Amino acid sequence: MKISLAKPFRLPQELRRLLLFGAIVTLLSPAPSSACACGCSVFSVGARWMMATSEGLRAFLTYDYMDQYDNWNGWHSVAPDLNDDRLIRSGFYTLGVQDMLSRDWGIIIEAPVWNRYFETTDDGGGLASVKHISPADVRVMGMYTGISEDMSTAIQFGLKLPTGPFNQSLLDRDTQIGSGTTDLLLGAYQMRQLDTWGWFGQVLWEHAFNYRDEYRPGDSFDVTVGVHYDNLQQTYRIVPMLQLEASIRSSDSGPSADPANTGYDRIYISPGIEANLFQGIQLYANLRIPLFTHVTGYQLVAPALFEVTLGYSL
Repeated sequence: MKISLAKPFRLPQELRRLLLFGAIVTLLSPAPSSACACGCSVFSVGARWMMATSEGLRAFLTYDYMDQYDNWNGWHSVAPDLNDDRLIRSGFYTLGVQDMLSRDWGIIIEAPVWNRYFETTDDGGGLASVKHISPADVRVMGMYTGISEDMSTAIQFGLKLPTGPFNQSLLDRDTQIGSGTTDLLLGAYQMRQLDTWGWFGQVLWEHAFNYRDEYRPGDSFDVTVGVHYDNLQQTYRIVPMLQLEASIRSSDSGPSADPANTGYDRIYISPGIEANLFQGIQLYANLRIPLFTHVTGYQLVAPALFEVTLGYSL
């Protein structure tokens, strides 16, 4: 009797590339540790339309919002009275410019302004609060996109400069608008476009070179892997997408730091949408919902993070 064996199942090549990229990112990630109460570094990755596909100049304005009111310890939410801090509400406004000087080289400059409201318990057991609005730490990054002919692979490198204040009233060093340190930024991204959908991945590592007034922020490592569906773009000018994002940051160090209550690991699922409003004008928005959260000590966390970007290609 003749036996015919079923043809072995093989994943599509592009899906295999996406899974391989995710596996490489996982292997390169540092072991789970912890992160600062702010957790702003997760905003550093994930905007697909900012991944360059041609020469030219882009300007963008981004607004991020985070409302941290849930006291967290380890894996769980705990009683609010176990933490002196009660609320950290932050709005982040970032004005940026990306200039692809050629098909191989580009530069990104981001100038943020933070609006932060902080509420904590004073020495007498009552509530004390403060609101600060100030320019934050500027980021300057170079891009090399000459690895592939279609510019789909890039290496990113640059600095976060100590331009934001780090001694504002009532704020601890881990909740200050600026860190006071000069930080190295290293990253990369990969994207792939198919007929009606595509995928992209991005990684970014941030490392402070120095201590400032006996404080040094912990290293952060952020990863994003996302897919987008392009079949609606021609008719409705929208591109829905779904991202999986991981944010890891080690504890702060130095006599002015609080290593016992800084550091976290988080994984988000992030539905989002791009809209091509007019010629050269794009709108991007997403909502980051935590799937997994682990913090060191007691920290305030947000139930969700929101971002919207308006961009213009010149």
